[in-house]
Amino acid sequence: MSDSLLALVDAALATVEDPEIHRPITELKMVKSRDVVDGVARVAVWLTVSGCPMRDTITSRVVAAVGAVPGVTAVEVELDVMSEEQRKELRATLVGRDEREIPFAKPGNLTRVYAIASGKGGVGKSSITANLAVQMAQSGLSVGLVDADIYGHSIPRLLGATEAPTMVEGMIMPPQAYGVRVISMLPFKPGGVSQPVAFRGPMLHRALQQFLADVWWGDLDVLLLDLPPGTGDVAISVAQLLPDAELVVVTTPQTAAAEVAIRAGMLAQQTHTRVSGVIENMSAFPCPHCGEPMDLFGSGGGQVVADTLSAELGTEIPLLGRVPFDVRLREGGDSGNPLVLSDPDAPASTVLREVATRLSTRARGLAGLSLGITPAGRL
Repeated sequence: MSDSLLALVDAALATVEDPEIHRPITELKMVKSRDVVDGVARVAVWLTVSGCPMRDTITSRVVAAVGAVPGVTAVEVELDVMSEEQRKELRATLVGRDEREIPFAKPGNLTRVYAIASGKGGVGKSSITANLAVQMAQSGLSVGLVDADIYGHSIPRLLGATEAPTMVEGMIMPPQAYGVRVISMLPFKPGGVSQPVAFRGPMLHRALQQFLADVWWGDLDVLLLDLPPGTGDVAISVAQLLPDAELVVVTTPQTAAAEVAIRAGMLAQQTHTRVSGVIENMSAFPCPHCGEPMDLFGSGGGQVVADTLSAELGTEIPLLGRVPFDVRLREGGDSGNPLVLSDPDAPASTVLREVATRLSTRARGLAGLSLGITPAGRL
């Protein structure tokens, strides 16, 4: 085998990305060996764990990349498993730290963090969150989604991300769906979806902290948190663990729902959290017979929440959008097929796309950020 052919094989392997980490397997030191004999390329690859769910994907990517090298007539891939020491080195390479810390709380972090909240359940908050996450990912952003509703987690079903994460030396590699990295309480329950979560306040805080600190999120543009309804332990913990997180309040047009949503937004006053806006879900939709708008759940609730919060908090809180009622939003959640993908031209999808654009392109100020500069000394 010539050195030039080996160099071409190395270059081909450098284009192969790990499907979970999204970095070249050469950079992650996953290539154990490579050789070419009589046109047959033999590549040995280290897997992070023996039951790696992406083993077939890695194999196919190596075969495709190396098989395209001129002079290679066949590719054989051998899989091996990293040692404990190798996994520790991989963790250090990825996170650059041994202690548990939340990357989104570090000074200078540029990930936009949005906590999606509601005053009460049943307003479609989780469906809105899931569709916003998918829409942002479709626009080319790197997106993470934390199902912070520990008791009532529903994000895995809404996105079809029900597989268990991969564990590497205590580091959690989250499953992905539609380009969104997702973590939830579901895979940590031996009893599955029907097993209740019997946690008191401190345990909720610890679970949320683990989702933020022990999960390898990579370099995210946006992190969304689907909060439980109300103003309880998790909402307070989010403000403590993620001081730069911003609140997005979801309500329906109904007056009763709007009043409760205002209380969820007013928590920002106590936690010193910024409220980015209000989303009104289940708004008017055209009658299928006459085309006239139908206000199934009343009207004006979203604007009332935005106006009240603006007056109480002393800053302008915009109504980000009014998502019309669409039964397919619910159906898409049940099947794990978000509406913004199944019917991107639907009126509800159009509004969700506009909201996602407003949240993902909003310029972030310099307040609270470390600029990495020091005062010049006196002459």
